[in-house]
Amino acid sequence: MRPSICHIPFLLLLLLHVVIARPFFPLPSKTSNEVKKPIQTFRPYNIAHRGSNGEIPEETTAAYLRAIEEGADFIETDILASKDGALICFHDVTLDDTTDVSSHKEFANRRRTYEVEWSNVTGWFVVDFTLDELKTLKVKQRYSFRDQQYNGKFSIITFEEFISIALDASRTVGIYPEIKDPIFINKHVKWADGKKFEDKFVDTLLKYGYKGQYMSEYWLKQPLFIQSFAPTSLVHVSKLTDSPKIFLIDDFIVRTQDTNQSYWEITSDDYLAYISNYVVGLGPWKDTVVPTANNYLMAPTDLVARAHAHNLQVHPYTYRNENQFLHFNFHQDPYAEYDFWINTVGVDGLFTDFAGSVHQYQELISPHPKNATANSLLVKIAQMIAAYEGH
Repeated sequence: MRPSICHIPFLLLLLLHVVIARPFFPLPSKTSNEVKKPIQTFRPYNIAHRGSNGEIPEETTAAYLRAIEEGADFIETDILASKDGALICFHDVTLDDTTDVSSHKEFANRRRTYEVEWSNVTGWFVVDFTLDELKTLKVKQRYSFRDQQYNGKFSIITFEEFISIALDASRTVGIYPEIKDPIFINKHVKWADGKKFEDKFVDTLLKYGYKGQYMSEYWLKQPLFIQSFAPTSLVHVSKLTDSPKIFLIDDFIVRTQDTNQSYWEITSDDYLAYISNYVVGLGPWKDTVVPTANNYLMAPTDLVARAHAHNLQVHPYTYRNENQFLHFNFHQDPYAEYDFWINTVGVDGLFTDFAGSVHQYQELISPHPKNATANSLLVKIAQMIAAYEGH
């Protein structure tokens, strides 16, 4: 008997309990020899932003497993470092918004104020907690309008555990880690061997076999994009690995955290020519690609065309299904948004909180080219039926 819809959350939790209970180390030896379904490269990439965090709290084992189940090409994560130098998957440098740290009386005296990206920030900072301490915290949903039933059920995971999730998948799933706030991390976390945050980041990737230029044999086996908002980090990392890198671009008013450059400087043709020596693409905030006014889209900029002229891919962020994130042009229809960005703007990948809906769109609306003839025939049949009924 098939389970009813109301039973699905319970079954999902049961499955997650079983999966999370198993040890992640060592990584399964089967991954080195197993032949898996390859990653698709014929259409824009479906990048699960912090996992399927539209459904399950971000950066958790459950969110990443859900994204893989839903058809994501890449699972995306943010990498920070603990006080004792462990690399973890977490977005904010503070723990306040997405964990239960405030309810832990033993950590009440850990609140600090530090400068982060040119501003003073107060809170419980990741860099003031050891990995063991971070593992005692439970993660919660960032947005109050999203499902709250999984709050307090999952813990912070390490970079190695994240890699294990991807390598353990039954098909080839890429990873898309971000070197998060490297200036801040390198200031507050020191490693005994004198290495930097970026060095430890790359060491971890190499340890588990991630290497090779974009579309190389190595890359196709273990797909990877390395991302960062800090251009100096990407330049440094390019000396350590030839894996493909993505330069992230923030809002118009936000300056780079390391070089203090403006948006206009880092999107100039001269800078695109320079950065193309180190990266294979850009990851811009989508409202810088197509500006908005009063929640309506304005005319697209030429950023995608200029990036493509420099042989750079463009993977904008972040696509979310909820009405408050959809511009009025799309009439509360996320499929219309995907269609606009893929077929009108011409992007090469999308960071999304809802990997399942992007996958459904691409399967239903943008199928594999091999099916083009069959799809064309179906369209013609539909047109003939419509014409007949019109008489």
